[in-house]
Amino acid sequence: MKNELLPQGADLLDHGVRYRVWAPRSERVDVEIQPRNGGDVRTVPLGLDASGYFHAIDQRGRAGDRYKFRLDEKTGLPDPASRWQPEGVHGPSQVINPREYEWRDEEWRLPRLRDLVIYELHVGTFTREGTFLAAIEKLPHIRELGANAIEIMPIADFAGARNWGYDGVCLYAPSHAYGHPNDLRALVDAAHAQGLTVILDVVYNHLGPDGNFLGSYAPGYIDEARKTPWGGALRFDDPAFRPMRALFVANPVYWIEEFHIDGFRLDATHAIVDETPRHILQEMTDAIHERGGFAIAEDSRNDSRVILPESENGLGFDAVWADDFHHSVRVSNTHENESYLADFAGSLGELIETLRNGWFYRGQYSQARQGKRGTECRHLPPQRFVHCIMNHDQVGNHAFGERLNHSISRESYLAASALLCLTPYTPMLFMGQEWGASTPFQFFTDHKEELGKLVTKGRREEFKDFALFQDAGSREKIPDPQNEKTFLDSKLIWDEINDQKKSKTLALYKTCLALRNEHTAFRPKSRESWIVEELDCGIGALRIKAENEDWLILFDLVGGHGAALAEEWICRRRGSGVWSLVLSTNERRFGGSGDCAIDPTTMQAQFKKPELVVLKS
Repeated sequence: MKNELLPQGADLLDHGVRYRVWAPRSERVDVEIQPRNGGDVRTVPLGLDASGYFHAIDQRGRAGDRYKFRLDEKTGLPDPASRWQPEGVHGPSQVINPREYEWRDEEWRLPRLRDLVIYELHVGTFTREGTFLAAIEKLPHIRELGANAIEIMPIADFAGARNWGYDGVCLYAPSHAYGHPNDLRALVDAAHAQGLTVILDVVYNHLGPDGNFLGSYAPGYIDEARKTPWGGALRFDDPAFRPMRALFVANPVYWIEEFHIDGFRLDATHAIVDETPRHILQEMTDAIHERGGFAIAEDSRNDSRVILPESENGLGFDAVWADDFHHSVRVSNTHENESYLADFAGSLGELIETLRNGWFYRGQYSQARQGKRGTECRHLPPQRFVHCIMNHDQVGNHAFGERLNHSISRESYLAASALLCLTPYTPMLFMGQEWGASTPFQFFTDHKEELGKLVTKGRREEFKDFALFQDAGSREKIPDPQNEKTFLDSKLIWDEINDQKKSKTLALYKTCLALRNEHTAFRPKSRESWIVEELDCGIGALRIKAENEDWLILFDLVGGHGAALAEEWICRRRGSGVWSLVLSTNERRFGGSGDCAIDPTTMQAQFKKPELVVLKS
């Protein structure tokens, strides 16, 4: 879209502002403009062009002008392609000059996918201030941690002052709650200066319940006969709604061209319905790749087609969130067996199968889904699978927003953390995970009173089938999403890094990620150099072969297992000599007792507690 105009919206030209909007059922469209320097509101009528859009050029237009559209008798409508909503999603849109920011990232080069370590963050709770500019101050911490990519939860503007971002209604407008669009540009610029890739979480499967005016412009744009978790599906495959499809397809291109975003995480791609020969997701990923970006899908189907190229009938994504790893790790310690976690046993064998393949479900029957789930995936390179032990969903979808470190022993948490950082898949951390943050990440909103009551009721009803929340009284204890305290309680407390125990958790993360970043063996481009096995004694083993050295990772996430491992084929060294100990998650420098489960000279193992050990030949 470089040097091109948006399909819709207000574009600043050398000789004014071009307004363009698609309103197929309107007979007359006007734009009402409040000049940036004050003065009387002026009205500019829009003419209908041959492609079905209403458009006109306001030759007196300038950046900073605020405007709304009038469709026949409907007045005061914000622009569905607004670049900024300074007074919120119900207020006027503002003309933005996307070229006024002076970028300094000319030397920035995107790293390879297999080199990524992703750090997911929510702008509003990442810092006490909760703004784009405040987030800049914490970027050196992320770089020093060893991550090299930030994944920003959705910022498309939403109703109210606080939200996870999945209620966005203005796809092109960075949330006014976080700052000016140029503040976002400054954040991206600063991230690139720190060597950090910027991934933006975007939502194309639905629009939020408040402040969504798209229905006023294009009535019937939702197909109520085809249901998604958020209601009817968007009519991406209806020829009558091609301009709406174009509006969505152009969105990631816009973020790349005007904000230098490097990649995208697309929310719930399994809920995007399209029966045209070329799926809208194929169109989007192709447009992203043409501009040097990459795309990651959140897709619960475990379908390898998602991450196959379009030439192989795939959707073209570079990677996919593979949550089976999280589920198995969590259940191994918490023994949760409700909702989707009921599909997981948390056994070592299950975890090994997940590590061997990328995800666990590859066609087996799923109790939660009442049918078969998944396809084979071992033929795909490991970097295409994003693993985590926490993300916004897996924390926030618990009633009280408990993090994994709130629910399991510290020894288990350190062992699981090291496993995440050192396996060949793409690791993703959730903000604060690296020091074991004490703060929860709860579900929060700021909707108007009547809608807010429904959101509060709906949040609590989500848990009515859980054993802990069978009665209404227990559900009343679930934090109210509408209460500002729920939001404030979810903000990270950065001073915790100075706590002795938490600083040692952080030291483990830094050590493991330094190993990963220094040695390419931990981020192989194929599956040929490593193998993972479940030993008969109940210990997991990951063997990684490099040109001049071998690595052996032994782990027990629950503890209590031991055996003589010298004769285990996966533990045998190449040549003479013995293994050398690189790290144990039970070392004192990480806050442990100092006892190591492995004697490298004899390979006698006794995991009295959960632990992960790294050995090198």
